[in-house]
Amino acid sequence: MSNVSKEIKKWTDAMQKRTGLSLRGGAGVLLAVFLITHLSLLISSCARMGSPDGGWFDDKPPRIIGSTPLDRSTNVTAQKITILFDEYIKIEDATNKVIVSPPQLEMPEIKSAGKKIIVELKDSLKPNTTYTIDFSDAITDNNEGNPLGNYTYTFSTGEQIDTFEVSGTVLNAKDLEPVKGIMVGLYDDLSDSVFKTKPLQRVSRTDSRGHFVIKGVAPGTYRAYALQDADGDYVFNQLSENIAFSHQTFVPSSKPDIRQDTIWRDSLHIDSIMRIPYIHYFPDDIVLLSFQHEQTNRYLVKRERNEPNRIKMYFSYGNPEIPRVRGLNFNSDEAFIVEANAKHDTITYWLRDTMLVNQDTLRMELQYLISDSTGALVNHVDTFEALPKVSYEKRLKDKQKEIEKWLKDQEKNKKRGKAYDSIYKEKPLTPQWSNMSSMDPDKNVTVVFPTPLTRLDTAGIHLYTKVDSLWYRTPFEFAPKDSLPRTYELRAEWRPEMEYSLEIDSAAFEDIYGLVNDPFKQGIKIKSLDEYSTLFVQLSGADNNLLVVHLLNQSGDMVKETRPVDGTAEFYYVEPGKYFLSAFVDTNGNGVWDTGDYDADRQPEDVYYYPEVIECKAKWDVTERWNLTARPRNEQKPADITKQKGEQQKKLKNRNAERAEKLGIEIPEEYKR
Repeated sequence: MSNVSKEIKKWTDAMQKRTGLSLRGGAGVLLAVFLITHLSLLISSCARMGSPDGGWFDDKPPRIIGSTPLDRSTNVTAQKITILFDEYIKIEDATNKVIVSPPQLEMPEIKSAGKKIIVELKDSLKPNTTYTIDFSDAITDNNEGNPLGNYTYTFSTGEQIDTFEVSGTVLNAKDLEPVKGIMVGLYDDLSDSVFKTKPLQRVSRTDSRGHFVIKGVAPGTYRAYALQDADGDYVFNQLSENIAFSHQTFVPSSKPDIRQDTIWRDSLHIDSIMRIPYIHYFPDDIVLLSFQHEQTNRYLVKRERNEPNRIKMYFSYGNPEIPRVRGLNFNSDEAFIVEANAKHDTITYWLRDTMLVNQDTLRMELQYLISDSTGALVNHVDTFEALPKVSYEKRLKDKQKEIEKWLKDQEKNKKRGKAYDSIYKEKPLTPQWSNMSSMDPDKNVTVVFPTPLTRLDTAGIHLYTKVDSLWYRTPFEFAPKDSLPRTYELRAEWRPEMEYSLEIDSAAFEDIYGLVNDPFKQGIKIKSLDEYSTLFVQLSGADNNLLVVHLLNQSGDMVKETRPVDGTAEFYYVEPGKYFLSAFVDTNGNGVWDTGDYDADRQPEDVYYYPEVIECKAKWDVTERWNLTARPRNEQKPADITKQKGEQQKKLKNRNAERAEKLGIEIPEEYKR
């Protein structure tokens, strides 16, 4: 007897006992049929809610059943569009995903309401113009999230619909990363000033892969531009805006073509491969390289006195002329040691006198250069007060607590018969040395001092080499490292497999507050040549005399840099591992990558990536050949080091096919996609 039959018999026996009525015969049969029917419905309902095999899924995307005005209508004057669907729908991130072209200076209102989408255009419609509302993949059904797919609504205010499309990719010029969310637009006005005087004519926006498609393009000759529009006017008018421009012109065209669509029976099995005819639009390979202008407008960003012994000033742009400081409540003559970074946009004023260090409020007048409204540098004077984050009184209390703790520790050591000190000593000057325990032959020892020095005695620095268990003095140079404040480099002829000893006498270094270093000794071991690989890269496709080539690790960070010699980039002492390559054309020979300038009609310096991974093994010499221009720029950077990953595209689910295969039955017609 089935479970359902047992439950029915149990219930009828109970009812008969309570009522004294007989539920046998016709009445019993009718009641049983009634119960079976309703229990079956209940069981079916429960199964649909809780069991993966309890019912068929809604895997169908929403379907458009009409619109007002009709899609692809001409002579349209209405600014309100309503699109109707066969089920409840929703729009995801309409602000970023839905693009109206031509661009709207006043943001259109786009919303979903039940089974319809309503778009209200706020700008006046242009005559004889094709309008496109590209919803991308923003539309899904309300319950299951089934995507409609890329959908574009089109209408024209004139007699005809413009149907051409152009597409391509926007990359960051500096590192060929795909640029997500940047506006891309067209002009048929080919004048050089149009980007700064007229809004973009037709627009699109890049997806997570940097890809864009501009639709509704009329016949003509065009140029493409990209703009990270900061103020919503579709015109390049701020140097802070990310842009791309090209003098290359193109004429949109199309031709019939065939594409292959794969139909999957389930997640593992292909049902069929269909050949689908479609219209192929050109160009479809536009590559724009975006950049930001060098920010030459100079202004004071902030000033701070986080530490009592120094005042820091941050400028938006550097200048070799150091700001002049005049003390208002202290004598500023010879009061500072001034330190600037390489770009001269961060200036540090170290207070020499501890009396000034202990003074909580320093009022001063600051004279420096800033940019006026025309961009010219002019003198500017202001006054301010520099206050430390921690007051002198609080610092004294903290110092007293530190001394008291030290005294207690020494008293404990004395009672326990351990070594102890009777005089409190100030903390010594503590330089930060680079890791020397295992060093590459082409590296040097670096040291960074926490404060500026007043004395550096190279006679107190000693370097020894171990030869046959004996130590010999080794010549070296100890000098400041370019553009790095308080950083020095110890250079020597480091020989593979040799051992060295670096020894520093006490008081070899003294800072501006009279602190000196303790003695220091560190062994240095230079690695064996057998631990390295050597990489040779034979280059072509660009001017080798201008190239700077970088060896990159698996995070995409530079580990070595070189310039080609006779067309070959040579990398020595390469540790075993997987590497990548990039290069840039150093047009001006300054050794660093330079951005572009629209007004000067200058593109950023060209950057290239080797598209393959290179594996280097110990004791191996590896040779690679690299034609820098063999592949288009958007196909060069390896996915392993591309940080802007493409988002997963929305796909229709195929759960019914998987369920049907599992149960060995056919999908009902109404549940087929």
